[in-house]
Amino acid sequence: MHNKKISAVAVLLILSVTFSLAFLPAANSQGAGTKTYPFINATPNPVQVGQETLLHIGISRSTILAYQGWTGLTVTVTRPDNTTTTIGPYTTDSTGGTGAVLVPDKAGTWYLQTNFPAQWFNYTGSDGRGGVVSYSVLLQASTSDKLPLVVQEEPLPVYPGVPLPAEYWTRPIDTQAYDWDTISGSWLDGNRRLQAYMPYNKGPETAHVLWTKSETNGGLVGGALDNSLTLQNIFFEIGDAYEGKFASRLIMAGKLYYNKYASSDNYQEMVCVDLHTGKQLWSKVLRDSNNQSVMTPAPGSTTTPSRPIRGQLMYWKTYDMQGVFDYIWVIVGTTWHAFDPDTGDWYYTLTNVPSGTITYGPMGEILIYTFNFQRGWMTLWNSTNVFASYVSTEYGSMGFGQWRPQGKIIDATGPIIAPVMPPTAAWNATGYMWNKTIPTGATLSTSFVYPLDRAIIIDIVSDRPGPTTRAISSIRTVGINLQAGHEGQIIFDKNWQSPASWLEGNTTAVFEAISPESKNGVFVVGARDLREHYGFSTETGDYKWVTDPESYLNWYGTGGIGGERPPMIAYGTFLTSGIGGIVYAYNTTTGERMWTYTNVDPYGETLFSDNWWTYPVFITDGKIYYGHLEHSPNAPFPRGAPFFALDVLTGQVVFKVDGMFRQTLWGGLAIIGDSIIATQDTYDNRIYAIGKGPTATTISAPDTGSTLGSSIIIKGTVTDISPGTTDSALTMRFPTGVPAVSDESMSQWMLYVYKQFERPKNATGVQVTIDVLDANNNYRNIGTATTDSSGMFKFAWKPDIEGAYTVVATFAGSKAYYPSYAETAFVVDPAQEATQPIETPPDNSGTYIMYATIAIIATIIIAVAVAVLLLRKR
Repeated sequence: MHNKKISAVAVLLILSVTFSLAFLPAANSQGAGTKTYPFINATPNPVQVGQETLLHIGISRSTILAYQGWTGLTVTVTRPDNTTTTIGPYTTDSTGGTGAVLVPDKAGTWYLQTNFPAQWFNYTGSDGRGGVVSYSVLLQASTSDKLPLVVQEEPLPVYPGVPLPAEYWTRPIDTQAYDWDTISGSWLDGNRRLQAYMPYNKGPETAHVLWTKSETNGGLVGGALDNSLTLQNIFFEIGDAYEGKFASRLIMAGKLYYNKYASSDNYQEMVCVDLHTGKQLWSKVLRDSNNQSVMTPAPGSTTTPSRPIRGQLMYWKTYDMQGVFDYIWVIVGTTWHAFDPDTGDWYYTLTNVPSGTITYGPMGEILIYTFNFQRGWMTLWNSTNVFASYVSTEYGSMGFGQWRPQGKIIDATGPIIAPVMPPTAAWNATGYMWNKTIPTGATLSTSFVYPLDRAIIIDIVSDRPGPTTRAISSIRTVGINLQAGHEGQIIFDKNWQSPASWLEGNTTAVFEAISPESKNGVFVVGARDLREHYGFSTETGDYKWVTDPESYLNWYGTGGIGGERPPMIAYGTFLTSGIGGIVYAYNTTTGERMWTYTNVDPYGETLFSDNWWTYPVFITDGKIYYGHLEHSPNAPFPRGAPFFALDVLTGQVVFKVDGMFRQTLWGGLAIIGDSIIATQDTYDNRIYAIGKGPTATTISAPDTGSTLGSSIIIKGTVTDISPGTTDSALTMRFPTGVPAVSDESMSQWMLYVYKQFERPKNATGVQVTIDVLDANNNYRNIGTATTDSSGMFKFAWKPDIEGAYTVVATFAGSKAYYPSYAETAFVVDPAQEATQPIETPPDNSGTYIMYATIAIIATIIIAVAVAVLLLRKR
């Protein structure tokens, strides 16, 4: 991309000063010249020790055209101890200013001063407005006022930022949420098989499904097609082999794009779905400016239909504007059609685009490197170097800094139509950046390109096994510099003598994998018959190591990038797998085996071995994801095909689900963007989105008051409210909602919910924290509860004070779910006072009878005594 470096401060000054030189009087070499007014500023000021401050330096005069600037400016820096240094020189942009960074290393007051050297401004040509001017102006030397820069030990306040989402999130992402770029990556290459190291995602750690979508019939047909033949257990076609479904799929800015029909179908339609919600945004045939489908072969043609295979997020940053433009590209031969991802409408077309290795530059520009090893040359074509895409082709004008290709059909390599040749132009041909001489070699082939860094060239091709493969006694590896100013220079050119065993067995060798970064990286060549991998340095081309032999079954099929057993490299680890179903991990520095993982088929469903054919789909977030597939499977499918993730460094299983997301060799493998996996499942032909989902928590407590000292029941539910749970098929099965379950139960639970497998008998729920805000305004935890497999939790509690309570149930979230909470209220009445019993007068009747009885007895005793006395007297 043509891009003059401009400071953030200078960009603001471009508006009206560009033509201020038009008001300067013409001068000559005898004149005294024109006085200049230099400036300097520092932001921030004050600044903390060891932190950056941005200097804005320059003079108040701008130039005429955008590519011009003043040269030789310096800054005198006076430290707190009065020692001085000079930094620079600097060249300004067309505003007359530029930026520089200073990192002061000592507290105190520093002083900064811009020095502008005398210089001539000589110019004859366009004034940027369609006219022609001629100037010869001497600008006098000058020095700015000194700027005090206060440097302090205390840190400055930092904008707090927007934390990574702790809840279910969707697009668009606010521009201020800088940190979110780590979880919101896109997948721009629609090829069905490629080396897929995809950073900028948080890799899902469970099999939790967000939503599903059907585009065709799939799964078991059911019954028998002919009752006399009893052909049973057959499935709807899945695209394997050679007619893959979901074959072209992209993720850009949170939207999933995929081809609706099989890759070989004559009728093609593109579908756009919101990746977070599963909502279809549009589905249409992509048509060019003549309303002709660009995805359908011409009548009578036997060519395979074209399909969108590439997305683009291009950051346009010039002196005039900044921002990202996004496109979906359909490539038909040498013609590239760009479409608006938001609507599917045609945007513009490039013709005569060169062939070669397609990649992206640091700004998202499409770069095509073309290597001709027979004739010894290479070129670089840049999609943003096609000047007819701009508002104006007049180099240096305001319109030359504005991107506006809409509605145009542009020759991507035609002649440049511009009054002034840009310094980036090569041979007066648009699009090309340069043409360089490179080594020749009949068997050399491009193995990998690190954009704007280096190309790795190797002299072996992906030979297929057989009795006629050529003998390989040595391997030539070449590194070609692609850095600006060093294009075409040879970094290394090495001949490595292969072991004698290669010749003895006429072994087949293939370029297998390469590190995502060239620094301290390796590229790997595989010797198929020996079952060994050989590592070479991406920096020097030197041979580094050889691995121990692997299972022979892992070597069946074509190997290498895009093959049927592609190894991958990331995080300093080289990972291999294949039909043998064993994953091997090697240290890329030493070649030593770090760990293995055997993908066992416990039920003997597969044909090849006791293990599942294991195919890597992508690497992200320290994890590698694998699925099962076959080249051309027979009916019935082997059941229970695994989809799983392993920790790259340890080999530990992150999660595994059997029979959920079976992959396809000829269609599109699982991809990831915005930390959500999108995949077609060949068991039922549905598209699944896998990622962390939202939940809903409910809570209830007694509506009537309870008395202090009595227990109450607090209860509620935690349900999964992911978009897929609103499908009518699920709402009828789960009328009260789909229960949320533990991460440990997730794999079996998803099979039950989305595939109608048996309900897991041992599924466990999620933990809920119960808190109260009591009548004394104290917020406190009173315990936890765990939901059951129906999603309900209950908690018995005896309130300890009277009054009104707010009770809150919180599900903190898990690897599968985002958190949720709910609250309700209840009241506790005072305990009733103990009532005093009413006193009843004592019943003395018994006492009266007792007393009467005693009196009678006493009377009788007395009477007897008297009678005895009378007898004695007689």
